[in-house]
Amino acid sequence: VNNCGLQLVIQTSSIPEKTKPFEFRINKEQASFHNRLLQHDLEKNYSGRQDSTNFGSSSSITFPVLQRTAEEKILNSDRLTLERQKLTVCPIIDGEDHLRLLNFQHNFITRIQNISNLHHLVFLDLYDNQIEEISGVSTLRSLRVLLLGKNRIKKISNLDNLKNLDVLDLHGNQIAKIENIGHLSELRVLNLARNLLTVVENLNGLDSLTELNLRHNQVSAIKDVDTLPCLQRLFLSFNNISSFEDILCLADSSSLSDITLDGNPIAQETWYKHTVLHHMMQLRQLDMKRITEEERRMASIAARKEEERKRESHKQTLLKEKKRLTIGNIARQWEIQQNRIALEASLNKDKENEPCQINGSAAYVFPEESRSLDTILSSAVQGLSVLESHLVEVEGDTLGLYGAGALECLDRNWSVQTASIIATVSFMFIEFDEIVQVLVKVKTKFPNCVHLKFKETNLVALQQFNALAEMHRMEQLTVDPQGNPVVNFTLWKSYVLFRLNHFNLQKINGVKVTENDIVKAERLFGILAYVASSELPHYRMLSLFGESRRKQFHYLLEGKGKKSGNEENSDSRRSGGESTARATLNYMTKDFHMEKLEEIQERKTFCQTYVENLVKEAADINMKNESLQKLWPQMFIELVRDAVIEIRNKNSYMKLCLQRITEQKQ
Repeated sequence: VNNCGLQLVIQTSSIPEKTKPFEFRINKEQASFHNRLLQHDLEKNYSGRQDSTNFGSSSSITFPVLQRTAEEKILNSDRLTLERQKLTVCPIIDGEDHLRLLNFQHNFITRIQNISNLHHLVFLDLYDNQIEEISGVSTLRSLRVLLLGKNRIKKISNLDNLKNLDVLDLHGNQIAKIENIGHLSELRVLNLARNLLTVVENLNGLDSLTELNLRHNQVSAIKDVDTLPCLQRLFLSFNNISSFEDILCLADSSSLSDITLDGNPIAQETWYKHTVLHHMMQLRQLDMKRITEEERRMASIAARKEEERKRESHKQTLLKEKKRLTIGNIARQWEIQQNRIALEASLNKDKENEPCQINGSAAYVFPEESRSLDTILSSAVQGLSVLESHLVEVEGDTLGLYGAGALECLDRNWSVQTASIIATVSFMFIEFDEIVQVLVKVKTKFPNCVHLKFKETNLVALQQFNALAEMHRMEQLTVDPQGNPVVNFTLWKSYVLFRLNHFNLQKINGVKVTENDIVKAERLFGILAYVASSELPHYRMLSLFGESRRKQFHYLLEGKGKKSGNEENSDSRRSGGESTARATLNYMTKDFHMEKLEEIQERKTFCQTYVENLVKEAADINMKNESLQKLWPQMFIELVRDAVIEIRNKNSYMKLCLQRITEQKQ
């Protein structure tokens, strides 16, 4: 024996006889255990003195046998320390059934064995070995502390009989899931730091757990922690927790007083501390720092602001989602409407092409589906009424109108401030003919509107652009190719420039208008206005001249102050107003055209009926005249004859006349 410790000799059948005895030294500094959690009660009584041990010959060929002298047993009767002995297996321990503390720290042991006879063992330390599976401890029913940190364990298992376990240390292993510990109702400390955990779960039943260490894992979600009635300290530093929702269950824990979340993505957020303190008012420490009352107060204020911000953000998200769903619904209804129109056109075309012989033998029979288009499309429309069929949105200086029902908003009483802000009006999923009817309202309601947008509005003909001349002013025009076939025409932009020349358009579909574009448009379509005006009736031309002069006078009255030369040049075309020749190029909507046709048809029917009545009456008069001419000679003879007979007896005739006169007087 020297100052450094004891020299021990191990002899087994597996060691050759000529081999030098295996030597190892134990220092007092080496005897102290690693920093155990809470310095367990048994460690407090541990004096740190080392055991003098002699290994005698073993009856086993693979395991060394440990035997101590009576003096050594008296010196350290209930504990045995074998740390840093380069052990690869647990030795057989004879005559030590009374042991309460056993230390195998810093060895190379790969399996727990040969300790099943130590029924009184309370403290077992196998820190820093090479153990891959928890085994060989099922008989240790008195075990209170089990330290298996820094091993190679991949699964928690075989702890069913350790119901009195107080401390379980499994840090520094390869465990990916918490399991098989729900029966440890007496467990107070659980250390699972530096493992491969991603989810904290399966903690139900740990009713005595006060400390849980999960540092340096890959945890991104936490469950069941709120079911632990005694949990006070929770260490979650250096994991993958990124939002408060991942640890929301912690807010329901009434016993939790200390928590660490540093090293997580959530700890980088500005709202982190305030939110945690607001939801966990019972905390005394956060990230190992004591919490003051001032911090709690500030956290409460900041948390309320954050909640308001989140509510507003959530509200905006809901509004965006509702907008998306509503626009989708409007788009589907628009598609159904277009399919209806296409089907009607197809059926009408078939009716015109197929002869239907009423008196013949082969009358065309339409399929059953064609009897009612509403019946065909009703199934497609069902369910869409749950969402809005139109949407009105003001975003910045843009008024967005989705669906035909949105046009009704133009009848509202818009505030002066809002109406003056609107510079762009966007029409989507609305028939252009319906838009034409409200252009005057747009001009009146939004005097600063200078940009019109059209998407899915059925712009199919160049003449439809004539209707835009009703606007007060327009600097930009955007026609989306989607749902507007007119954009496929090569010269549509030129026609727009020609017809709306008085607006001094600056951009069409985002492309700046040049002087060359204007000259080209005039050359292409100038003759068109001349032809249209030459075919117009004289009274209509006079009316257009009067309207043109009225617009010029109205524009001059609106002018205020003196304008610069550039402004005068840019407004020169507008000040002249719309030319009379161009004004003859107007657009008549389908409904208006149908009304005109109906009116013309009514007039035509009336005239036809009137003429027919006149002809019939003239024919009747002529027939009566002819009959009179035929009967008149005979009638004249009979009249003369009756007169001669009456006056033949003059006295009788005079009496008869006097009698008639007397009767008339009476």
